[in-house]
Amino acid sequence: MDQNQVIRSFLREELNLFDIYLRESIKNNNPRISEIVNYVFNASGKQLRPILVFLAAKACGRILPETYHGAVTVELLHTATLMHDDVIDESDMRRGKRSVNAVYDNTKAVLAGDYLLSSSLAESVKTNNLDVVRIISELGKKLAEGELIQFSLAREVVIDECSYFEVIENKTASLLSASTAIGAITGGASPEVLSGFVRLGRILGICFQIRDDIFDYYKADVGKPTGNDIREGKITLPLIHALQTAPEEISERILRIIRMREYSERNIRCVFDFAKEYHGVEYAGSKIRELQGEAETVISELAIDDRIKNLLRHLSVYLNDRDR
Repeated sequence: MDQNQVIRSFLREELNLFDIYLRESIKNNNPRISEIVNYVFNASGKQLRPILVFLAAKACGRILPETYHGAVTVELLHTATLMHDDVIDESDMRRGKRSVNAVYDNTKAVLAGDYLLSSSLAESVKTNNLDVVRIISELGKKLAEGELIQFSLAREVVIDECSYFEVIENKTASLLSASTAIGAITGGASPEVLSGFVRLGRILGICFQIRDDIFDYYKADVGKPTGNDIREGKITLPLIHALQTAPEEISERILRIIRMREYSERNIRCVFDFAKEYHGVEYAGSKIRELQGEAETVISELAIDDRIKNLLRHLSVYLNDRDR
């Protein structure tokens, strides 16, 4: 049994009940809306965000109906942003199947994403907690800001590690941090424990995104075509490091491909080989291990049950070892 299966086995009842809450939240009598929304949720994701919500809540002593509404809130918001991202990036694959914008069209994908966003806000109110509503409101702003920054960096071909991490902080890290915070709040966490879970969610979010970016450099079943980041002009950590450390004339040759957007299969392969040869992928992996060390420190300091600590460690390992 791998790390993810260990965690899912521990949360089997909670995840089954979460699915019921989720399905209830997206019920709609309009067949046009229902068709699109059902298509979205017929593809099973990793459920990483609800898993974090439930682990944090259990660590703090209890899982209430408000916890489930909180988990649904985050999952709906996350899914809405994915639908909008696919329109922006002109992606035609998501979670191993055709994206909503590819099956329907951009207009329907945007409007369906807006519907899920509104549903997310409605679910946050059901937590009966203004702190949760505040977290979700701020999260929506951070996600939009992160997408705007990422879009601008791609258009301007900015090669900068600080900017790369700024995007991750606003997108993946803020989403996972919100998940752990909502779980801790609805579980009745003390201020100290809540602060620890906020930090842990942020660290795990950064790990998750770096690992996701590494996937782009290998042919594997990751639910989306490899090489997509490069084609969309997203210069992620492996390539950033390689461009900063390789001989200038070689880096310039790669930058020319990126600036001219000459993304033939041959050029994509050239960029991949470059990032690997000049230790970009290796460097990204070292960053994950460094962050895992930080995560271990946070987990060790949390005043929670040792069993939950071990499950959080399993999750940290899984985020680095996962193959998709």
